[in-house]
Parts: sequence; structure tokens; C-alpha cells
Amino acid sequence: MNTDQRALYEEVILEHNRHPRHYPKNPRGSTHHAHGFNPLCNDEIQVHLKVANDSIEDIGFEGAGCAICMASASMMAEAVHGKPLDEVERLFHRVHNMLAENAPAEGVGKLRVLEGVHEFPMRVKCATLPWHVLQAALEQNSETVCTEGPSPFCPQPSQPADETTSHSTKPASGQVAG
Repeated sequence: MNTDQRALYEEVILEHNRHPRHYPKNPRGSTHHAHGFNPLCNDEIQVHLKVANDSIEDIGFEGAGCAICMASASMMAEAVHGKPLDEVERLFHRVHNMLAENAPAEGVGKLRVLEGVHEFPMRVKCATLPWHVLQAALEQNSETVCTEGPSPFCPQPSQPADETTSHSTKPASGQVAG
């Protein structure tokens, strides 16, 4: 990443972190919901969707996390709002491959700015968490999406995170890769 790209990456991440879009918001009449947690960075995100006519009619998210997680959630919400579900599915795979596999940033539009995250391996899970929570919401999976797979450190939405919690959770589509 050259100096100009790094500056743009930092500017966009900070802007979306300071002024997240679709946050905090639980759309009226929401039909889908999911919760996710990254115990390594303490990111916690809930995604709320109103799905109608095979499209994401409205989206909102709430939670707290690092700048990369919050910016990724904000940019994700902007990108999928009003989009057909099949297009959202394709976008999920493109973004995930870009972030976790360092695949070319093709067909991701403005989300390309997140491409720089792969240079910080410890932050890839921060950026992908909102996307995995979106997938869990679309699959109507009520279990907490955890970046570390089944873990006592990943609370269910109504339970506080503490080291004595001994329940197991599983992510919507296996362990969150990156």
C-alpha cells in the first residue's frame, strides 16, 4: 500500500468510526437479527435487518469495538442497504476473500478501502466480524458468532462476558476465518 492509499484507508476508517452509518439503529419491523463477538479485541456487534421481497429493506447495527470493526460495520451497512439478497451474498464472499485471503478487490466498490486491513493480520477478524454477523442474521442463526470458534469467552447477547461463563457458541458458518 502506498502512502496515498494508506492515508485514504486511515481517513475512511476514522470517518466511519467517528460517524458510523446506520448506527445505533434497530429498524422498525426488523425481521432478522444476529450477535457477534471478537474476544481478542473485545469487539461486539449486533446486526438488525428488515428483509422483504428478497432484499435488505433496512439495516442497522449496534455495539462497540475498535475503529476497524466499527468502520467495517458502517461501510457494510451502507453497501447492503436496499440490495437484493443474492447480491449481498456475492458481496460477502468478495469482501471476505479480499480481507482474509488477500484476493483482488474486485466488485466491492467503496469497500475496497478496507483492502489495507490484510496488512495487519491481527485486525482481519475485526473487519470480518460484522460481515459474519450479517450472514448469521440472514441465516436467522440465533447463536453468537465468535471469531475464535466455540468459546466460553463469547457471550450470548443477553449474557455478560466473563471468564466463568461455560456455555458453548458456534459461528453461523464455522469459525470466523480472519
